[in-house]
Amino acid sequence: MRLLVGREVKELMAVFLVKMKLKKIFYDIVVGSNIVHEIGLRLKKLNIGQDAVIITNPAIQKWYGPSVSAGLKRANISTKIFNVPDGEESKSADMAFRCLNQIAAYDVKKKIFIIAMGGGVVGDLAGFVASCYKRGVPYIQLPTSFLAQIDSAIGGKVGIDLAMGKNLAGAFYQPRLVFSDVALLKTLDERQIRNGLAEAIKYGVIDDKNLFEYLEKNYKALLMKDLKCLQTIVARCSQIKANVVMKDEREIKGIRTILNFGHTVGHAIEAASQYRRYQHGEAIALGMRIAADLSQRMGLLSEKKRMRLEQLITAVGLPVDLKGVKLSRILQLMQHDKKFVAGKNRFVLAYDIGGVKVVEGIPLLLIQQAIRARTK
Repeated sequence: MRLLVGREVKELMAVFLVKMKLKKIFYDIVVGSNIVHEIGLRLKKLNIGQDAVIITNPAIQKWYGPSVSAGLKRANISTKIFNVPDGEESKSADMAFRCLNQIAAYDVKKKIFIIAMGGGVVGDLAGFVASCYKRGVPYIQLPTSFLAQIDSAIGGKVGIDLAMGKNLAGAFYQPRLVFSDVALLKTLDERQIRNGLAEAIKYGVIDDKNLFEYLEKNYKALLMKDLKCLQTIVARCSQIKANVVMKDEREIKGIRTILNFGHTVGHAIEAASQYRRYQHGEAIALGMRIAADLSQRMGLLSEKKRMRLEQLITAVGLPVDLKGVKLSRILQLMQHDKKFVAGKNRFVLAYDIGGVKVVEGIPLLLIQQAIRARTK
């Protein structure tokens, strides 16, 4: 990780720069604190357009829109803001085509690019729209949630949901910049911070035991939104994800699949609860508990290490038990998981804190037992 130095109004602050180097595109992941005013200058250097279409939601626009627009104006970049409703329901075909039609009506004698300003829902939707409009226009990710800064804004997976499951329509379409200002996270409530911590725990399990230990020692400070701790976590998780994506951009080699630890069951839980009972990180936390249980049942993970994972998830305040969702519905929705191949299930299972592997063809009985162990 390369450490740059940038001057804020009164103090010197560290800005972490992670380089994403792919076969067809290079881009930066910038992680800093109180840097949103710099966004216009960075975009001017990229020379991707003069007219920014910002896709966001009303709350995000109220909090951050004026600062972002002012920064773009200083770089002589015009702005047009399209608001979408908050929540997973916005990741729909109807909303995507509504955005596409609005952009087409606006795009007269302009050189547009798209800014995804929001959490994971806005990032996925705006990226999908960017990939479709005129067969692809440049876009950048300006994530405003902890979860998006850690995970969903990075790597170029964009998409919308279908009735049968999450992210079933989508593409691999890389942004030209990911710009993460952790100071924006100060407006989040504790539940949203916990959601992000679920993904941070995932990164510790799949790749970095030191990160896992850092979370064990500093989760209270993170819940209090300590900016130094937040920046450390966002920078480290960004680096881990970038390293994985650079090895397997389109999830062809099976390397990128490890990023889905806890997601096979987690996504099914989200869909089964109609995206209302559990937010993404909460569902992933339950998915990780179930994946760890499966890992132990398969003889991969010791009980001591499973309990260590369970204890951190519980300490953070993420759900312990699965409530209000039927096992049969979860199993039905899991059949549509993109990681399943030719009818054979595929799970990411842990063999250590800091190590996972992809396992195929797990007996249905073991899966049912692991989910039932969490069902209340």
